[in-house]
Amino acid sequence: MDRRRDDVKPGGAVAALLALAVLSSVPAAAREEAHSRNSLHGAIAYHGQSGSVGWSTDRKSSRDAKVEALRQCGHEKCEVVAEVNRGCAALAREAKKHSAQKGASRQEAEAKALRHCGDKCEIAAWTCTR
Repeated sequence: MDRRRDDVKPGGAVAALLALAVLSSVPAAAREEAHSRNSLHGAIAYHGQSGSVGWSTDRKSSRDAKVEALRQCGHEKCEVVAEVNRGCAALAREAKKHSAQKGASRQEAEAKALRHCGDKCEIAAWTCTR
């Protein structure tokens, strides 16, 4: 037997509205910060003229990930070209251009980076986080 709309008990609707009110009362920045604390971070740093590359993975903060990638890159003018948490990033490069892209998997990030960079590019670095 099918239930009619007026057969639905109001308790479920009240609970759903209460849950929605609680979730909407938490500021988006606080939710993002909590999400960020519970995930690990990675980064890729690059300096085009020297070809220097550095990367980091599974760091506790975005800042730690960037600092480690820059340290590994080793050139004073290296720049962070990709940051990631809960996913992957890849850097494709050739002599005159580069592309850093994100993806849900290493393969997706690499494919996107190569597609944006061009036929002569190759993958220079990748990182994935847990």
